[in-house]
Amino acid sequence: MDTDHTERAEDAALDAYSRVVTGVAARVLPSVAALSVRTARGAGAGSAITVGTDGLLLTSAHVVQGARDGSATFGDGTEARFRVVGADPLSDLAVLRVDEATVPPVELGDADTLRIGQLVVAVGNPMGLAGSVTAGVVSGLGRSLPARDGRVTRLIEDVIQTDAALNPGNSGGALADSAGRVIGVNTAVAGYGLGLAVPINATTRQIIDDLIAGGRVRRAWLGVAGVPVPLPPEIAERIGQRRGLRVVEVVPGSPAGQAGIYLGDVILSAGGRPVRDGQGLQRLMLGPAIGTRLPVTVLRRGALVDVVAVPTELNR
Repeated sequence: MDTDHTERAEDAALDAYSRVVTGVAARVLPSVAALSVRTARGAGAGSAITVGTDGLLLTSAHVVQGARDGSATFGDGTEARFRVVGADPLSDLAVLRVDEATVPPVELGDADTLRIGQLVVAVGNPMGLAGSVTAGVVSGLGRSLPARDGRVTRLIEDVIQTDAALNPGNSGGALADSAGRVIGVNTAVAGYGLGLAVPINATTRQIIDDLIAGGRVRRAWLGVAGVPVPLPPEIAERIGQRRGLRVVEVVPGSPAGQAGIYLGDVILSAGGRPVRDGQGLQRLMLGPAIGTRLPVTVLRRGALVDVVAVPTELNR
Protein backbone atom coordinates (compact mmCIF):
# COMPACT_ATOMS: atom_id res chain seq x y z
CA MET A 1 0.00 0.00 0.00
CA ASP A 2 1.32 3.46 -0.89
CA THR A 3 1.01 5.19 2.48
CA ASP A 4 2.12 8.56 1.13
CA HIS A 5 -0.47 8.40 -1.66
CA THR A 6 -3.21 7.51 0.85
CA GLU A 7 -2.22 10.36 3.16
CA ARG A 8 -2.16 12.82 0.25
CA ALA A 9 -5.64 11.68 -0.81
CA GLU A 10 -6.95 12.10 2.74
CA ASP A 11 -5.37 15.56 2.98
CA ALA A 12 -6.99 16.54 -0.32
CA ALA A 13 -10.37 15.34 0.87
CA LEU A 14 -10.00 17.28 4.12
CA ASP A 15 -8.95 20.36 2.21
CA ALA A 16 -12.01 20.09 -0.04
CA TYR A 17 -14.27 19.65 3.00
CA SER A 18 -12.68 22.65 4.69
CA ARG A 19 -13.09 24.79 1.59
CA VAL A 20 -16.80 24.00 1.46
CA VAL A 21 -17.35 24.80 5.14
CA THR A 22 -15.29 27.99 5.10
CA GLY A 23 -17.00 29.08 1.89
CA VAL A 24 -20.46 28.59 3.40
CA ALA A 25 -19.40 30.40 6.57
CA ALA A 26 -18.05 33.36 4.58
CA ARG A 27 -21.27 33.57 2.61
CA VAL A 28 -23.81 33.12 5.41
CA LEU A 29 -22.21 34.47 8.60
CA PRO A 30 -22.46 38.18 7.69
CA SER A 31 -26.24 37.75 7.34
CA VAL A 32 -26.78 36.09 10.73
CA ALA A 33 -27.52 38.22 13.80
CA ALA A 34 -27.37 37.60 17.54
CA LEU A 35 -30.66 38.39 19.26
CA SER A 36 -31.18 39.67 22.77
CA VAL A 37 -34.72 39.74 24.12
CA ARG A 38 -36.28 40.54 27.47
CA THR A 39 -39.73 39.42 28.55
CA ALA A 40 -41.67 38.94 31.77
CA ARG A 41 -39.96 35.55 31.99
CA GLY A 42 -36.51 37.15 31.93
CA ALA A 43 -33.73 37.67 29.40
CA GLY A 44 -33.24 35.42 26.40
CA ALA A 45 -30.94 35.05 23.41
CA GLY A 46 -30.83 33.38 20.03
CA SER A 47 -29.92 33.93 16.41
CA ALA A 48 -31.71 35.28 13.34
CA ILE A 49 -31.18 35.24 9.59
CA THR A 50 -31.45 38.26 7.30
CA VAL A 51 -33.91 37.29 4.55
CA GLY A 52 -34.82 40.63 2.95
CA THR A 53 -33.16 43.83 1.81
CA ASP A 54 -35.80 45.80 3.74
CA GLY A 55 -34.62 44.69 7.18
CA LEU A 56 -36.55 41.41 7.49
CA LEU A 57 -35.10 38.71 9.73
CA LEU A 58 -36.21 35.12 10.24
CA THR A 59 -35.84 33.31 13.56
CA SER A 60 -37.47 30.67 15.76
CA ALA A 61 -40.77 31.63 17.37
CA HIS A 62 -39.68 30.30 20.75
CA VAL A 63 -36.68 32.68 20.75
CA VAL A 64 -38.96 35.75 20.78
CA GLN A 65 -41.91 34.22 22.63
CA GLY A 66 -43.54 36.91 24.78
CA ALA A 67 -41.42 39.72 23.30
CA ARG A 68 -42.45 42.63 21.07
CA ASP A 69 -38.95 43.83 20.30
CA GLY A 70 -35.31 43.44 21.19
CA SER A 71 -31.76 43.97 19.99
CA ALA A 72 -29.99 42.42 17.00
CA THR A 73 -26.20 42.44 16.71
CA PHE A 74 -24.56 41.48 13.40
CA GLY A 75 -21.17 40.00 12.67
CA ASP A 76 -19.74 43.36 11.60
CA GLY A 77 -20.51 44.77 15.04
CA THR A 78 -23.53 46.86 14.06
CA GLU A 79 -26.48 46.77 16.42
CA ALA A 80 -30.11 47.56 15.70
CA ARG A 81 -33.44 47.36 17.46
CA PHE A 82 -35.92 44.92 16.01
CA ARG A 83 -39.65 44.52 16.38
CA VAL A 84 -41.57 41.29 16.01
CA VAL A 85 -43.63 41.40 12.81
CA GLY A 86 -45.29 38.06 13.49
CA ALA A 87 -44.68 34.71 15.13
CA ASP A 88 -46.19 31.29 14.51
CA PRO A 89 -45.57 28.86 17.39
CA LEU A 90 -47.10 26.00 15.42
CA SER A 91 -44.24 26.13 12.90
CA ASP A 92 -41.70 27.64 15.33
CA LEU A 93 -41.01 30.49 12.90
CA ALA A 94 -41.04 34.25 13.47
CA VAL A 95 -40.36 37.27 11.29
CA LEU A 96 -38.63 40.37 12.67
CA ARG A 97 -37.79 43.74 11.18
CA VAL A 98 -34.91 46.12 11.88
CA ASP A 99 -35.09 49.77 10.88
CA GLU A 100 -32.00 49.66 8.69
CA ALA A 101 -30.74 46.71 6.69
CA THR A 102 -26.95 46.73 7.03
CA VAL A 103 -26.13 43.26 5.68
CA PRO A 104 -27.11 41.33 2.55
CA PRO A 105 -29.88 38.72 2.75
CA VAL A 106 -29.16 35.01 2.49
CA GLU A 107 -30.29 32.91 -0.44
CA LEU A 108 -33.10 30.56 0.55
CA GLY A 109 -32.99 27.00 -0.79
CA ASP A 110 -35.45 24.10 -0.80
CA ALA A 111 -35.19 21.49 1.94
CA ASP A 112 -37.37 19.11 -0.06
CA THR A 113 -34.34 18.38 -2.24
CA LEU A 114 -32.15 17.24 0.68
CA ARG A 115 -30.82 13.70 0.89
CA ILE A 116 -29.61 11.73 3.90
CA GLY A 117 -25.83 11.98 4.13
CA GLN A 118 -25.69 15.40 2.47
CA LEU A 119 -23.25 17.93 3.94
CA VAL A 120 -24.86 20.80 5.86
CA VAL A 121 -23.44 23.68 7.87
CA ALA A 122 -25.08 25.21 10.96
CA VAL A 123 -24.36 28.92 11.29
CA GLY A 124 -25.33 31.00 14.29
CA ASN A 125 -24.36 34.18 16.07
CA PRO A 126 -25.36 33.56 19.68
CA MET A 127 -24.29 35.99 22.40
CA GLY A 128 -20.79 35.16 23.57
CA LEU A 129 -20.18 32.83 20.64
CA ALA A 130 -20.10 35.25 17.73
CA GLY A 131 -19.61 33.52 14.43
CA SER A 132 -20.46 29.97 15.52
CA VAL A 133 -20.07 27.44 12.69
CA THR A 134 -20.42 23.66 12.85
CA ALA A 135 -20.70 21.13 10.05
CA GLY A 136 -22.14 17.67 9.65
CA VAL A 137 -24.45 15.64 7.49
CA VAL A 138 -28.20 15.23 7.21
CA SER A 139 -28.82 12.22 9.44
CA GLY A 140 -32.60 12.11 9.18
CA LEU A 141 -35.48 13.59 7.19
CA GLY A 142 -39.22 13.67 7.74
CA ARG A 143 -38.97 13.99 11.51
CA SER A 144 -41.91 15.56 13.33
CA LEU A 145 -41.91 17.79 16.41
CA PRO A 146 -44.98 18.62 18.51
CA ALA A 147 -45.71 22.34 18.79
CA ARG A 148 -48.44 23.98 20.83
CA ASP A 149 -50.19 27.33 20.56
CA GLY A 150 -52.82 27.73 23.25
CA ARG A 151 -55.14 24.72 23.00
CA VAL A 152 -54.02 23.81 19.49
CA THR A 153 -51.30 21.21 19.04
CA ARG A 154 -49.80 20.39 15.66
CA LEU A 155 -46.71 18.74 14.32
CA ILE A 156 -43.89 20.72 12.77
CA GLU A 157 -43.46 18.63 9.66
CA ASP A 158 -40.46 17.31 7.77
CA VAL A 159 -38.00 18.47 10.42
CA ILE A 160 -34.36 18.00 9.43
CA GLN A 161 -32.08 16.06 11.75
CA THR A 162 -28.36 16.67 11.46
CA ASP A 163 -25.28 15.72 13.44
CA ALA A 164 -23.96 19.30 13.15
CA ALA A 165 -23.66 20.40 16.77
CA LEU A 166 -25.81 23.32 17.88
CA ASN A 167 -24.22 25.66 20.39
CA PRO A 168 -26.27 27.48 23.06
CA GLY A 169 -28.18 30.34 21.44
CA ASN A 170 -28.06 28.79 17.96
CA SER A 171 -31.85 28.51 17.77
CA GLY A 172 -33.04 30.75 14.95
CA GLY A 173 -29.74 30.44 13.09
CA ALA A 174 -29.19 29.07 9.61
CA LEU A 175 -28.76 25.53 8.38
CA ALA A 176 -27.16 25.83 4.96
CA ASP A 177 -26.27 23.42 2.18
CA SER A 178 -22.84 23.20 0.58
CA ALA A 179 -23.72 26.03 -1.83
CA GLY A 180 -24.54 28.39 1.04
CA ARG A 181 -28.30 28.26 0.49
CA VAL A 182 -30.28 28.32 3.73
CA ILE A 183 -32.48 25.23 3.83
CA GLY A 184 -33.48 25.26 7.51
CA VAL A 185 -33.84 27.29 10.70
CA ASN A 186 -32.07 25.64 13.62
CA THR A 187 -34.21 24.85 16.64
CA ALA A 188 -33.63 23.31 20.04
CA VAL A 189 -37.31 22.81 20.89
CA ALA A 190 -37.91 19.25 22.07
CA GLY A 191 -34.52 18.44 20.61
CA TYR A 192 -33.19 16.30 23.43
CA GLY A 193 -29.66 17.01 22.27
CA LEU A 194 -30.34 16.39 18.58
CA GLY A 195 -29.43 18.85 15.86
CA LEU A 196 -32.80 19.81 14.39
CA ALA A 197 -33.98 22.43 11.92
CA VAL A 198 -37.35 23.58 10.63
CA PRO A 199 -37.15 23.20 6.84
CA ILE A 200 -37.35 25.97 4.27
CA ASN A 201 -39.74 24.68 1.61
CA ALA A 202 -42.94 25.67 -0.15
CA THR A 203 -45.01 25.22 3.02
CA THR A 204 -42.80 27.31 5.29
CA ARG A 205 -42.34 29.95 2.59
CA GLN A 206 -46.13 30.37 2.63
CA ILE A 207 -46.01 30.70 6.42
CA ILE A 208 -43.27 33.33 6.18
CA ASP A 209 -45.23 35.27 3.54
CA ASP A 210 -48.32 35.20 5.78
CA LEU A 211 -46.34 36.51 8.74
CA ILE A 212 -44.90 39.34 6.66
CA ALA A 213 -48.27 40.28 5.18
CA GLY A 214 -50.47 40.06 8.26
CA GLY A 215 -48.41 39.19 11.30
CA ARG A 216 -50.10 35.82 11.72
CA VAL A 217 -50.74 32.57 9.89
CA ARG A 218 -54.25 31.74 8.81
CA ARG A 219 -54.95 28.02 8.81
CA ALA A 220 -57.70 26.06 7.18
CA TRP A 221 -59.87 23.45 8.91
CA LEU A 222 -61.31 20.32 7.37
CA GLY A 223 -62.69 18.59 10.45
CA VAL A 224 -61.26 15.09 10.16
CA ALA A 225 -58.81 12.98 12.12
CA GLY A 226 -57.10 9.92 10.74
CA VAL A 227 -54.37 7.33 11.04
CA PRO A 228 -52.01 6.18 8.28
CA VAL A 229 -52.74 2.72 6.88
CA PRO A 230 -51.25 0.55 4.12
CA LEU A 231 -53.30 0.38 0.94
CA PRO A 232 -54.44 -2.88 -0.69
CA PRO A 233 -51.77 -4.05 -3.16
CA GLU A 234 -53.98 -3.61 -6.23
CA ILE A 235 -54.86 -0.02 -5.23
CA ALA A 236 -51.26 0.80 -4.32
CA GLU A 237 -50.08 -0.41 -7.72
CA ARG A 238 -52.86 1.42 -9.54
CA ILE A 239 -52.21 4.85 -7.99
CA GLY A 240 -48.50 4.47 -7.23
CA GLN A 241 -48.96 5.09 -3.51
CA ARG A 242 -48.55 2.62 -0.65
CA ARG A 243 -50.27 4.42 2.23
CA GLY A 244 -53.34 6.55 2.84
CA LEU A 245 -55.09 8.22 5.78
CA ARG A 246 -57.99 6.27 7.29
CA VAL A 247 -60.65 8.59 8.69
CA VAL A 248 -61.35 7.81 12.35
CA GLU A 249 -63.28 10.98 13.21
CA VAL A 250 -65.43 13.45 11.27
CA VAL A 251 -66.65 16.50 13.16
CA PRO A 252 -70.41 16.89 12.60
CA GLY A 253 -71.17 19.85 10.33
CA SER A 254 -67.50 20.26 9.41
CA PRO A 255 -66.33 20.87 5.83
CA ALA A 256 -65.38 17.19 5.62
CA GLY A 257 -68.80 16.10 6.85
CA GLN A 258 -70.59 18.41 4.43
CA ALA A 259 -68.45 17.12 1.58
CA GLY A 260 -69.47 13.51 2.26
CA ILE A 261 -66.32 12.12 3.86
CA TYR A 262 -67.26 9.26 6.19
CA LEU A 263 -65.73 7.22 8.98
CA GLY A 264 -63.68 4.40 7.48
CA ASP A 265 -62.88 6.26 4.26
CA VAL A 266 -59.20 6.26 3.36
CA ILE A 267 -58.07 9.64 2.05
CA LEU A 268 -55.68 9.11 -0.86
CA SER A 269 -55.20 12.64 -2.16
CA ALA A 270 -56.33 16.20 -1.59
CA GLY A 271 -55.88 19.11 -3.94
CA GLY A 272 -54.19 16.75 -6.37
CA ARG A 273 -51.44 15.86 -3.89
CA PRO A 274 -50.94 12.43 -2.27
CA VAL A 275 -52.02 12.09 1.36
CA ARG A 276 -50.07 9.36 3.11
CA ASP A 277 -50.50 10.55 6.69
CA GLY A 278 -51.93 13.36 8.81
CA GLN A 279 -48.99 15.62 8.04
CA GLY A 280 -49.69 15.30 4.33
CA LEU A 281 -53.15 16.72 4.93
CA GLN A 282 -52.02 19.40 7.39
CA ARG A 283 -49.52 20.63 4.83
CA LEU A 284 -52.42 21.76 2.65
CA MET A 285 -54.30 23.49 5.46
CA LEU A 286 -52.84 26.99 5.12
CA GLY A 287 -54.46 30.31 4.28
CA PRO A 288 -54.90 29.84 0.52
CA ALA A 289 -57.07 26.76 1.15
CA ILE A 290 -59.66 28.71 3.17
CA GLY A 291 -62.93 29.00 1.26
CA THR A 292 -61.61 27.28 -1.86
CA ARG A 293 -62.76 24.04 -3.45
CA LEU A 294 -60.50 21.16 -2.39
CA PRO A 295 -60.92 17.97 -4.44
CA VAL A 296 -60.46 14.90 -2.23
CA THR A 297 -60.16 11.30 -3.42
CA VAL A 298 -61.02 8.56 -0.92
CA LEU A 299 -61.03 4.79 -0.99
CA ARG A 300 -64.47 3.55 0.10
CA ARG A 301 -65.32 -0.16 0.16
CA GLY A 302 -62.75 -0.87 -2.56
CA ALA A 303 -63.84 1.96 -4.88
CA LEU A 304 -62.25 5.33 -5.56
CA VAL A 305 -64.66 8.15 -4.72
CA ASP A 306 -64.14 11.85 -5.48
CA VAL A 307 -65.65 14.56 -3.27
CA VAL A 308 -65.11 18.30 -2.98
CA ALA A 309 -64.61 20.00 0.39
CA VAL A 310 -64.42 23.72 1.15
CA PRO A 311 -62.18 24.24 4.22
CA THR A 312 -63.05 27.02 6.63
CA GLU A 313 -60.71 29.09 8.78
CA LEU A 314 -59.42 27.50 11.96
CA ASN A 315 -60.36 29.63 14.96
CA ARG A 316 -57.95 29.14 17.81
